[in-house]
Amino acid sequence: MEVGVIGRDPTGRVWRKSSHSGGDNNDCVEVTVETAHVLVRDSKRRAGPVLVFRRSAWCGLLAGLENPAADGF
Repeated sequence: MEVGVIGRDPTGRVWRKSSHSGGDNNDCVEVTVETAHVLVRDSKRRAGPVLVFRRSAWCGLLAGLENPAADGF
């Protein structure tokens, strides 16, 4: 999956979203990676709340999305 830079916030974070998001319609989530965390926000509400994941939890979430059968569901 390709990820493109979509902008910086006032803290200097660089937010990215997938190229699969459908262009400029902003119907996607955006992520930024810090040393120990991955931050996620709604592209329609950039000034809204931000979810914070430990990097290991984010990697586990992505692995589960790629292969849901791996967890036995």
